[in-house]
Amino acid sequence: MKQESYDLFKSAEIKTILEVLETELNTRSESPFWRDKVIPFSEAILSVLIPLRDANMLFTPEGLSAETLTPELFFAWSDFVSLKSLAFTIQKSNDANELLRTNLDKSTCRNYKSIDLKRLGDYLARYSVNLEDESLDFPISNYNLHQGVSNVIKSLL
Repeated sequence: MKQESYDLFKSAEIKTILEVLETELNTRSESPFWRDKVIPFSEAILSVLIPLRDANMLFTPEGLSAETLTPELFFAWSDFVSLKSLAFTIQKSNDANELLRTNLDKSTCRNYKSIDLKRLGDYLARYSVNLEDESLDFPISNYNLHQGVSNVIKSLL
């Protein structure tokens, strides 16, 4: 990964990160198929990770504390199963007014502020993720598609 990518994820706003990705997509002449998927996918993930970053409440898909938002953490959450889990974790946390399902310090978790899930929820719903029942699966083809999207993003960074 380029050092600029680390700096970008560490402190930039969603809009800035998306602009960099879009510029890279255009520079590399990626196929329109991927261009149409990379930005909405990235925006969906970042719409949750940036507020967690700004609140010093980042965590991994395994629930472990993460110091900073890095490209690696972004990619860990870009796994479609992990992204679905993130949506349910944040929804449960929003309902409880406390960050749940993590190993973060309890006092930190109690300082949790609700995160808007509209962008992430809309995105997941477009790909047949049931947002009412976490135990229901989604089509494997959607998982495979998102692995491809993640690979394109990795090549950009």
